[in-house]
Amino acid sequence: MKVLVTGSTGLVGSSLANELRGAGYTVCRLLRPASSPGIRRSPEGLDVNWDPITGELGAAAVGADAVVNLAGASVADSRWTSERKRLLRSSRVDMTRALVQALAKLNAPPRVLVSASGIGYYGSRGDETLDEQSTAGDDFLSDLSKDWEAEAFKAEVLGARVVCVRFGVILARERGALPKIVRPFQYGVGGSLGSGRHWMSWVALEDVVAILRLALENKTIRGPLNVVSPQPVRNADFTSCLARVLHRPAWFPAPAFALRMVLGEMADALLLSSQRVEPAYLKNLGYPFLQPELEAALRAILV
Repeated sequence: MKVLVTGSTGLVGSSLANELRGAGYTVCRLLRPASSPGIRRSPEGLDVNWDPITGELGAAAVGADAVVNLAGASVADSRWTSERKRLLRSSRVDMTRALVQALAKLNAPPRVLVSASGIGYYGSRGDETLDEQSTAGDDFLSDLSKDWEAEAFKAEVLGARVVCVRFGVILARERGALPKIVRPFQYGVGGSLGSGRHWMSWVALEDVVAILRLALENKTIRGPLNVVSPQPVRNADFTSCLARVLHRPAWFPAPAFALRMVLGEMADALLLSSQRVEPAYLKNLGYPFLQPELEAALRAILV
């Protein structure tokens, strides 16, 4: 199978590309001219140039069977100014729209599009259990996710099977959220966030990669797909577990008001939001989670 991958240099994209190549897939990275000068080119010569502005795809895209769309600026890298929000939106919604339009110009468009989304789709919902049929929230991340997914689902007109993977907090050693969470604990000043009672829906990177491959290969999977562990935890429990694994104290909770002063809207959306998300679709498929339990997952990643 020939697979085109956007966001191929990110945490998930690079791990997925390695997995697919090891399984015998032909992986073609879609690289934009503005972002590719500092990127090491593929030794197989399978990188595909594409320009979201013109919608043009390089010739190497011809004959692709599938696309995995993981492009998008990080929601956690800087405070959400109006300019930053525009970037977050354009790097997801506009980019996905341009990608689908580019695929439409191919004589034989790919048969499947697996496109990233996030559990921010649901908004902050307290103790409510959320599955793929739950309604969307009404904050910035919810609106962003809804519009992002809407652009991806337009590929169905091309005859593609579309899967929108709603990622929870992805845990990995080197990149992503976990190194930032771990840092205060390493200095002995870690603790829960706010009251610590809000739910965190997490997933190990190795499960993310396995689930993306499953979405590519299983022709029955379509629509939204929650990519989270079957065992969400409250923030206070996550904190206690992490402290135990690291052999560090967890005595310094970060008050909600202080987080809001420093981060503004980001604090409520990323750090204090309560999302108790159920991977109902994956459970119905009988997917065997590689890391279903938090402590075992953290030990596998950090120890």
